[in-house]
Amino acid sequence: MTQTLCVASVPAGHPYVARALAAPIGSPVRVRVLPDPQPVGAPAGQWWPPAIVGSGWIDSHRADADLLHLHFGLESFTVVELVAAVDAAHDAGWPVVYTVHDLENPQLVDQAPHVRQLDALLPRVDAVVTLTPGAAREISERWGRTALVLPHPRLLPDDVEPPRGLAHDLPVIGVHLKDLRPSVDGAASVRILLGALDILRDRGVSTTGEVRLHRRVRDDEQREQIRLLCAERSDVVLIEHDRLDDEALADALAHLDVCVLPYHSGTHSGWLELCWDLGVAVAVPDVGYLREQHDDEATIAGFSRQGLDDDRVESLAGAIARLLDSAPEPGSEARHDLAVRRLEERTTTDEMTARAHADLYSDLLAERS
Repeated sequence: MTQTLCVASVPAGHPYVARALAAPIGSPVRVRVLPDPQPVGAPAGQWWPPAIVGSGWIDSHRADADLLHLHFGLESFTVVELVAAVDAAHDAGWPVVYTVHDLENPQLVDQAPHVRQLDALLPRVDAVVTLTPGAAREISERWGRTALVLPHPRLLPDDVEPPRGLAHDLPVIGVHLKDLRPSVDGAASVRILLGALDILRDRGVSTTGEVRLHRRVRDDEQREQIRLLCAERSDVVLIEHDRLDDEALADALAHLDVCVLPYHSGTHSGWLELCWDLGVAVAVPDVGYLREQHDDEATIAGFSRQGLDDDRVESLAGAIARLLDSAPEPGSEARHDLAVRRLEERTTTDEMTARAHADLYSDLLAERS
């Protein structure tokens, strides 16, 4: 007999949640996730700020769910409001699970509010989940909680065939700065990339650079710096565009030989996961636990974000050179085959992750009953 559990997830509509909680066919536990309530005044499809955490929602929907699972999007709320939401869930008989995606909130400059949230939530929730062993160690050291480690699921949508990308004469090294949120080292990332391309050229490796930026950004001054940096180069193109949909984003990434992650802080990266799905090589800064998300030296190489600019440039140049030597090129059968193989592997690991969530929920509900 199949048991059905209903989860109030914050958020529900994010691809991570859809993949991580989708219990496989034949599982003794079926997980149903409530859709995101519409925030007051928000356009259709926007889940933030999450109404589930808002005042009174849980009390008004006690019979609609069995469990509360917090992921992210909590920065809109005070510690008092979050504690009240957890207490309301417990009063309703719901266990509370918190997946710690971020030990540093990528949306915030000042991390003190986020730390206060972690200090309040981690001792209070019934179970803690995170994505890497390193993050679990830090959670244990700082808060004394044992976190269940479950890997990030596939991000490429099921109905999207892995794009092959297009072959080109020179390798394309790209960095996508999105809307210049606080965790993105925008202008500095571009300077370091340009310096790395110069080093590679001096060593006989010709490349081109591609810098992408949303039209709407959070830091106009940085955008102007980035425009000036790119305008001075004939070997770099700056592309400013609206936010891409899933298919367009996958096509843009598949075009690259190497994607450089532009973060100066953070814990985990969904961008890295999408590149992994596509078979795109990634140069990863030594922040947080990004390097623990996947272990593959052929398509992932680390570089240093510490020290003098010259050292950082040299480090990135070395990472790009290693990846150009080992990673399959866009447009090649090898790139396509790698993406297909990884997505097949994801099917197995995603089923394991979903089953682990279902088992965790069942155990917590059994304990509370």
